[in-house]
Amino acid sequence: MNTIADVMTRDPIAIRPKETVQRAAQLMDELNVGCLPVCEDWQVRGIVTDRDITVRAIAAGLDPAVTEIGSVMSAGVRCCSQRQPAAEVLRQMSAVQIRRLPVVDDLGRLVGIVSLGDMAATGTEGVEETLRCISTPAGPDRAAA
Repeated sequence: MNTIADVMTRDPIAIRPKETVQRAAQLMDELNVGCLPVCEDWQVRGIVTDRDITVRAIAAGLDPAVTEIGSVMSAGVRCCSQRQPAAEVLRQMSAVQIRRLPVVDDLGRLVGIVSLGDMAATGTEGVEETLRCISTPAGPDRAAA
């Protein structure tokens, strides 16, 4: 049985909540990633995705050069333990329709990130069903303009 430690990407780059949206976008471009964990002293405070930047900052007319990540990140982010079985984390991802999770150690410090793609690349069983559940379209979260 694979644990998350077997499939995760180790030593992810994180960003602080006081950094700007522009800096997050630059880091995502440099690293070729779609999300960054938001941390203070390696404690996960949230996660910021390219979609957060587009929808919560740019579409809202916020200036990315001065807008802080803390104001557009997704707070209350779910994390998983590096010791958890991969199958258990897949069930968690499926239940809440998310594709990536920060991975923390026993003290709650960021040590990695795991994505559905990481699990697919390592042949983790159950990825197809999880992808099917995650990809089920959700309704809009607000009325159309």
